[in-house]
Amino acid sequence: MTTVVAPEFDPALIARYDVAGPRYTSYPPAPQFRPSFDEQALRGAIRWSNEEPIPRPLSLYVHIPFCSSPCFYCGCNRIITSDHSQSGRYLERLYREIEMLAPLFDRDRPVRQLHLGGGTPNFLDIRSMGELLESLARHFSFSRDPTREYGIEVDPRFADAAYMHGLGKLGFNRLSVGVQDFNPEVQRAVNRIQSVEETRTVIEAARASGFRSVSVDLIYGLPLQTLPAFERTLTEVVALQPDRVAVYGYAHLPELFKAQRQIAKHEIPDPATRLALFGCALERLTAAGYVYIGMDHFARQDDELAVAQRAGSLQRNFQGYSTHGECDIVGLGVSAIGRIGDSYNQNARDLIGYYAALDNGRLPVACGLELDEDDLIRRELIGALMCHGLVDKASFGARHRLLFDQYFLRERQRLQPLVADGLVEEDARALRVTARGRLLVRNIAMCFDAYLDDGTQATRFSRVI
Repeated sequence: MTTVVAPEFDPALIARYDVAGPRYTSYPPAPQFRPSFDEQALRGAIRWSNEEPIPRPLSLYVHIPFCSSPCFYCGCNRIITSDHSQSGRYLERLYREIEMLAPLFDRDRPVRQLHLGGGTPNFLDIRSMGELLESLARHFSFSRDPTREYGIEVDPRFADAAYMHGLGKLGFNRLSVGVQDFNPEVQRAVNRIQSVEETRTVIEAARASGFRSVSVDLIYGLPLQTLPAFERTLTEVVALQPDRVAVYGYAHLPELFKAQRQIAKHEIPDPATRLALFGCALERLTAAGYVYIGMDHFARQDDELAVAQRAGSLQRNFQGYSTHGECDIVGLGVSAIGRIGDSYNQNARDLIGYYAALDNGRLPVACGLELDEDDLIRRELIGALMCHGLVDKASFGARHRLLFDQYFLRERQRLQPLVADGLVEEDARALRVTARGRLLVRNIAMCFDAYLDDGTQATRFSRVI
């Protein structure tokens, strides 16, 4: 069992370290993906993964890009439309991708995890959702293990109890619900009006329909947010009794995301207020019995994430913290990212490119990366820091046939200011993230990121808090 230290919230310290940096859902981060990684490279990666002595199980990520209305804060890859016939044209291509990609994987590789993200996955009606699940189940080997995880993101504004019952019948057992903030003024400012009652209806219907886990997403740093109002939102969320809560920091990047230009910059909380909003969430959720997993994730003591963290088996992938990190991830749909063996791949980010590839009999791979030995070494190290806050130097060095202190000499020098500030402890045997460092683990990981050496890449990422 792993001893997990509770994070220490020090506003002054955090403010000094609140710079931009990768979230490390992958290492190397996605900006390092290259167009030279193409369909042939993906096919080769799949062949190699099939030939491993113990082939990994599969995790499917399916991207549904459509939304009925824009949420101004959103930085996801999505298409705003009220024309539901677009989903039919999209599904035709998605089924074609499934038919082309699935046979490349050996049939003895079970699908233990499925996640539908977006966009708004419940843009699809139940009939279409059923057809999609049937296509996936026909072409991939769906696991019958009771621990399998089939999750979906749902916008409560466009779902009701009957819809949730339909999802339960299709086998979904994990629900992610976007809330962001229940304050009506904030909701109007970001163009997402959503009541507590709508949200409660969807969550209660999901539980009555066999969903075993519910996650709620919040965002701090949105326009017009105040501490008293955000605390009321937290009270409402705790009353909903979700199993997990994610509290994300809003990244205002209007030059990248057109919808964010609708947000008045002067209405965005200043850095001190933004930090206090996160501190409020940390205090309120911890008091309500949630365990701080890492970064922006909280979970109940008995949730699988918290159990995995205590057991030392927690991992991290494109869905964030995961108990199925051992799976190869198969990305399906426009802009979807996959992780096969020692490689990453991403589909075309626009419908034109996605459709054109499939209409011409090609897999829609737009870019990716084959990891070299150094990438793999650093990926394991950063994953250990992010998930467990501990790296045993001797065992790590033995696995990779290296002397830890020598291999990471420059990185350990870069780490020294963080050691001096009490974020991390280092001795001859181990690196340990302290209570002061848990909220700043991205900063610690950045010291070991070879792609940040030129000092320019960090500007492409969100702030760490």
